[in-house]
Amino acid sequence: MLTMPMFPLGMVLMPTMVVPIHVFEPRYRQMTKDCLDGDQEFGVVLIERGSEVGGGDIRTDAGTVARIINAQEFPDGRWGLVAGGIRRVQVSRWLEDAPYPRAEVQEWPDRELGRDEEAEMAAGVPPVLAVWRRVLALQSELGAPGPPATFEVSDDPSTAVWQLASLSPMGPLDRQQLLTADSAAHRLGLLAELLDDAEEVIRARIEMGQRVSPKRPSDLESKWGNRYRRGRLAVCRKDLQEDNCRSVQQPPRRAIRPRRCSKNSKTF
Repeated sequence: MLTMPMFPLGMVLMPTMVVPIHVFEPRYRQMTKDCLDGDQEFGVVLIERGSEVGGGDIRTDAGTVARIINAQEFPDGRWGLVAGGIRRVQVSRWLEDAPYPRAEVQEWPDRELGRDEEAEMAAGVPPVLAVWRRVLALQSELGAPGPPATFEVSDDPSTAVWQLASLSPMGPLDRQQLLTADSAAHRLGLLAELLDDAEEVIRARIEMGQRVSPKRPSDLESKWGNRYRRGRLAVCRKDLQEDNCRSVQQPPRRAIRPRRCSKNSKTF
């Protein structure tokens, strides 16, 4: 069992995922300093209910260990971080939030696959990758920002699945479901279903002549990509290592996309 500082957010961090984080609350400033003085790691979990700011939130018990890649302290005490997801953990017990959230966690590796399962999963990655590229191309046609459809994923099937899950347009609850899948093969199957849903919705929007306004965040980006954080997570339009990050206000919360779209759906 390991005691770890925790950073609850309104997003899901996955292994292989890299995010810029704007740290401004005093408790998380202290956490950042303690992490930098130690192993530079902290846990990230999704906030199921409540706000990122001020505490009193309800948190999930499954998350990801983040490692600080870059850290910059500003004159007023705020921090700009770039952190990468390393591995999954499961929270066994939450501790007192003073001076910042902490929890006892245990490692949570994927279930090991048998030889036949590994071969089946490896064969299943290229078709899902093709759908993923198609979805990103359609998203670009719609005018919504996102990674380029030409992004190259890892040759390792398990790592590739994490990358595709991290970069796919979806909401936090869907992404949490992918994070908690018991194996890479299970995760790949869920991802295939979610990408089919995404392609159907984007094609419908294109056929209706809808485009994303460049003056405001898109529904796809704010609800699926979950890139707009309330003053804490910066948004980078290019490489996350560049200095072109900016903090933006989170748009009003809207309904989370259901697993399957129906004629009564209020997804968009």
